[in-house]
Amino acid sequence: MKIVIPGGSGQVGTILVRAFVAAGHEVVVLSRTPHPAPWRVVAWDAATVGAWAAELEGADAVVNLAGRSVNCRYTDANRKLILESRTASTRAVGLAIGRAVRPPRVWLQASTATIYAHRYDAANDEATGLLAGTATEVGAPDTWKFSATVAQAWERAANDADTPRTRKVLLRAAMTMSPDRYGVFDVLLGLVRRGLGGTNGDGRQYLSWIHDRDFVRAVTFLIGRDDLCGPVNLAAPNPLPNAKFMRELRAAAGVPFGLPATRWMIELGTRLMRTESELVLKSRRVVPTRLLDAGFAFDFPTWAGAAADLCRRWRDSRDRAGAAR
Repeated sequence: MKIVIPGGSGQVGTILVRAFVAAGHEVVVLSRTPHPAPWRVVAWDAATVGAWAAELEGADAVVNLAGRSVNCRYTDANRKLILESRTASTRAVGLAIGRAVRPPRVWLQASTATIYAHRYDAANDEATGLLAGTATEVGAPDTWKFSATVAQAWERAANDADTPRTRKVLLRAAMTMSPDRYGVFDVLLGLVRRGLGGTNGDGRQYLSWIHDRDFVRAVTFLIGRDDLCGPVNLAAPNPLPNAKFMRELRAAAGVPFGLPATRWMIELGTRLMRTESELVLKSRRVVPTRLLDAGFAFDFPTWAGAAADLCRRWRDSRDRAGAAR
């Protein structure tokens, strides 16, 4: 297959690109900063239709992952960049697909599990999940409404695109866990190894996640399933509260204890790290009902098994790096 991946230079995009190339597919990454890579990288501005649109002609799939990282302080400037980088790039991809003579048969558009409400009482799936930032959401600070606004505007930009010959899938993805340096798992494991991997806040907030191999497998599955369109949750089927999540990560890492962090410590720590406490404190209880109903089987459905595999691969990668030196 020929697969075009706008925003494929990021951490999650690189996971996907590596896997597709290893499987023998032709991959084209669209990037605002073209760079040497083992695959083709084509320049785009992530906002307007340009010469890059020719790459979509005859492509089998487009997987748009473009968008500025949310791992930052939500200053006015960063809020503008986060919102516009998602909506503008999505509109540009939609316009290019709509104008193509031979458009791709499927467009997988990144979204986020953060579109769902902060809640403890029940899981959010595609059919019955409560949306964040609405009257049905209880206990979420007003400062968290920005994330909900972005998520809904992001999906609206894709839904508004006129692409009658291309199937659309909205990837409501949870945190993708991989052993790659600077990824979410690498950061969490670093805290655990330094003795700081205890419960965050009251530990009741749910954490939804997906193992990197299941993420790749789910995207591949969705490309091949012509009967699936609209929102699909990319999350393992067993989200768990923060306290248990961190306990199982410590067990996988062989670290018996981790200092807990109270809410005020998290607020201070995330400010010092130039990020937002919402990323730690919001309860994201998301389940992949549509994937499961379609017959997708997770290789890593539970966090204990996923954490053990990720820790092993993390150690192996560091050992290889050390041997290379």
